[in-house]
Amino acid sequence: LNTHTISSLYEAFEPGEAFALAQRLEIHHTPKHGSWLNIAEIELSALSRQCLDRRISDLDTLNTELAAWQHTTNTNQRGVDWQFTTDDARTRLRHLYPKG
Repeated sequence: LNTHTISSLYEAFEPGEAFALAQRLEIHHTPKHGSWLNIAEIELSALSRQCLDRRISDLDTLNTELAAWQHTTNTNQRGVDWQFTTDDARTRLRHLYPKG
């Protein structure tokens, strides 16, 4: 099943069932280059350094700080600058490629 678009559900299921499934799904497009997990790790690291790098006394303060950090991060819409190219991978990881 190709799950890149909601229309894939309509190709695989009856319209009523496809609609019900589509209402339950939230599709997040993964990046073309790199791994979504790498991006998540980068964001968690930034959160730790920029927001959670001090002692926070109570849950309300933590929630306020997290909401402010999240708002700033989402407003800035910064991207990820992938520096590791396919050629780099072939050079540095050549021991993983089949011989021949």
